Amino acid sequence: MKIIVTLKQVVDPLTPVSALKVDGARRKILGPPDTPPVINGYDEQALEAALRIKEEWRDGECQVIALSAGTGFDLDVMKRAFAAGADELVLIEDTALDTWDVSFIVRTLAAAIKQLGGADLVLCGRQASDWDNAQAPLMLAELLGLPCLTLARRVEVKGQHVQVERVLSDGIQVMEANLPAVVTVTSELGELRYPPMRARLQAAKRRPRTMTLKELGVTATPPAAVEMLDLSLLQIERDCQFVKGASEAEAGRMLAELLIGGGFIKPQQA
Repeated sequence: MKIIVTLKQVVDPLTPVSALKVDGARRKILGPPDTPPVINGYDEQALEAALRIKEEWRDGECQVIALSAGTGFDLDVMKRAFAAGADELVLIEDTALDTWDVSFIVRTLAAAIKQLGGADLVLCGRQASDWDNAQAPLMLAELLGLPCLTLARRVEVKGQHVQVERVLSDGIQVMEANLPAVVTVTSELGELRYPPMRARLQAAKRRPRTMTLKELGVTATPPAAVEMLDLSLLQIERDCQFVKGASEAEAGRMLAELLIGGGFIKPQQA
């Protein structure tokens, strides 16, 4: 059994908006220089799903490979996959991958998966916290010619099938597909396990396998499927008024008048 988990390095989603900056030339949102990036949270949960399958696997060897395509990798961040229990970490790094063109990223990931000899199961996070598009897993499944099961809170491999529990707005749906397949994992599955100190020390000594676009035969020559015309951060203006009165009763009355005048509340009819 070979499981490939796709990972994406992103700006920490807990970074305050006030600390983010827009690089207009690159059409990219940058985090503070002193704040390291993180592995996309949903992707970490996909890795956790793979590790749970590996723990339960009894029919021969089960290999978990973490795969990422991008640029400017922080190895201390990406090696967390090693520390958690991934058998191999494969990084495709090229400045051309510094793009939000999902189709180009997906073509790269698909070529890498084929170069690695394919996979019995490809696990992806449901979406990335930077763009929240949720496009890459579906496009990857299409390029690989595989079925795709989405929004899985539980993933189990049973013989030559993968079975998942999908999260719906009004309940749970159980679905099954033949292997090989692509599955997207959602946060209800649970967080990635916290690696012990020994595993983290061992991970620090390991080196990821690297691939290049040339090695994969991938070029950026086809035009981007979508062009980004502009990028900006949401600007929120706030107006704060302090209500003062000679007494608490007067201050309360003045506050009520302001709220009614602004249309925030309606006066109670007698």
